[in-house]
Amino acid sequence: MSVAGWALLSELVGTAVLMLLGTGVGANVNLPRTKGHGAGLVEVTLGWGFAVFVAVFVAYRSGAHLNPAVTLGLLVAGEPFHLEDGVTLVAASVPLAVGYMVAQIIGALLGSALAWACYRQHYALSTDPKRILGTFATSPAIRHFPQNFFVEVVGTFVLVFWIIVNGPTPQQLGPLAVALVVVVIGIGLGGATGYAINPARDLGARLAHAIVPIPHKGSSDWEYSWIPVTAPMVGGLLGGLAGAAWLA
Repeated sequence: MSVAGWALLSELVGTAVLMLLGTGVGANVNLPRTKGHGAGLVEVTLGWGFAVFVAVFVAYRSGAHLNPAVTLGLLVAGEPFHLEDGVTLVAASVPLAVGYMVAQIIGALLGSALAWACYRQHYALSTDPKRILGTFATSPAIRHFPQNFFVEVVGTFVLVFWIIVNGPTPQQLGPLAVALVVVVIGIGLGGATGYAINPARDLGARLAHAIVPIPHKGSSDWEYSWIPVTAPMVGGLLGGLAGAAWLA
């Protein structure tokens, strides 16, 4: 397989692992008769943070973007995309960026579907459509589209800006540092929208929700879905530009 092919596969598998564990956290907290039923936001944010930690290691061949907003931010910042075996840097390009994004969405769909398969019996016992959807995709605590959009932009900006400016800093913590950033974004800002901060994380999982057979699952809430897709892309764009300016 070519270097680019390995990079795309790396993004797909890494994002699938991210979503298997992340969607699994949502299922464990929200579905009936699970061991973690009723746990709160802190458990969710810690679970997502550790999911990022694991997925970054899995996706080492591609630089572990795992997120179209991160890919866009690195593209506009002019950062290299891809780290093959820790040695070879590959320049960012629009075609490669699009390939990364497609792989991330497919991986997110597959990972979320696998999480559903692991909790299939618990999904069958749930009669609350909102809780079922909440295990897959994000939704706002207060439905106000302009405010929801703003919060997702800000949260994603923090993530992408940190990733860009982290390059010259001490990196002994490695992937754990990214996981901790995700955790604090979730604890600090996640109460408003559920902090998608990743278009693939929401869109891929929402597609999985629409596809897999779950009794009482209800709507996939496509009316809201454009916000956790477009707002993180805006935040990623701004974070990439700001990060490049900060390092200039």
